[in-house]
Amino acid sequence: MKTVTGIAPVNIAVVKYWGKRDEDLILPINDSLSCTLSTDFMCAKTTIMASPTFPTHRFWLNGKESDFNNERLNNCLTESEYPFHAMQITSKNKTILVRKRANPKCGDLLNWKLHICSENNFPTAAGLASSAAGYAALVSTLSALYNVEGDISAIARRGSGSACRSIYGGFVRWNKGAKPGGEDSIACQIASASHWPEMRVLILVVSDDQKKYSSTSGMKQSVLTSELLKHRAEKIVPGRVDEIIKAIKLKNFEAFAKITMQDSNQFHAICLDTYPPCFYMNDVSRMIIELVHAYNDYQGATKVAYTFDAGPNACLYLLQNDVDEVASLINDIFPSNTNPSEFIRGLPVKLKNSNNLRETLKIQTQTPNKLRYLIHTKIGEGPQILSEASEHLLGENGLPKNS
Repeated sequence: MKTVTGIAPVNIAVVKYWGKRDEDLILPINDSLSCTLSTDFMCAKTTIMASPTFPTHRFWLNGKESDFNNERLNNCLTESEYPFHAMQITSKNKTILVRKRANPKCGDLLNWKLHICSENNFPTAAGLASSAAGYAALVSTLSALYNVEGDISAIARRGSGSACRSIYGGFVRWNKGAKPGGEDSIACQIASASHWPEMRVLILVVSDDQKKYSSTSGMKQSVLTSELLKHRAEKIVPGRVDEIIKAIKLKNFEAFAKITMQDSNQFHAICLDTYPPCFYMNDVSRMIIELVHAYNDYQGATKVAYTFDAGPNACLYLLQNDVDEVASLINDIFPSNTNPSEFIRGLPVKLKNSNNLRETLKIQTQTPNKLRYLIHTKIGEGPQILSEASEHLLGENGLPKNS
């Protein structure tokens, strides 16, 4: 048997992907741009074991066995021998997409069945890009198993569109592409993780429940019904992507922050412009937005930027020097009965009393536990293959160790 384990990061978009021009190939209607977060605190881990003794493929996700014939999983594993959009796919004409690019020296390994086990160390389907990390981990680990070389972002895209951005670290652009087969709809790194070392991220987990409207169904309805979505894709995003790339390369936080917040606001406006509308944010989300603008006004400069994906949880971008004050303010406004070491996770934060600042901003302390917890993290690298056998999620018997 052969066993490979890898981890892949979460990425949080600052120019959003919302809407597909091809549902099967997962081709977006606009470019998007994201920041890859450190795998130290938020990542997906996947172990793949191949063996000639396995009678069938099996797949476990977060401790539960799932159907290996899951459509998204098979989008990564399989591809027709002819253009995907031109014919119906049947089991007789499927070939393994990753295996098409496998090193010929793999030999019999290509015919062995797979056991796949994947886990996230953060909430799944709660608007925290869990699918992006999960499919990036799957594809990067499969590629290591079969010694695939070259860009693999287009393969990850077939599982979850935004997963293509998690194939790279740092600041990443997903080019929408123009070819009908999707060959040019790939991700590319525009700046490394080390390019802007002062950049920090605060993830405010408002809810870790599964969201009511899935991203897939929400964006499909937006494409069908939102005129604002069409205007954004054609008129707004092209210039916005160019502007934020310039801001990143110059490390201009004010410009980066303004574009990030404007794009988040416009994305959620599209969700409201969708018919019927999709509601992803809640009252706590909106209070966080008010807090950020009040704090920036008080500072006389844009010190913090918020962005919200398809869920109520906030991602705040800020620079290292401002972390302690902002985290302390959040801690005072959103008190928790949770142990402080559990409430604030990730990189260290030095909390201080911020009641005077809170009163200056005219923001009331909320009833406890409106925030579940906070994660302090930074920009990080792309997927990694782990070398220690102790890291494997599957035991020698091919079953999850934690089952």
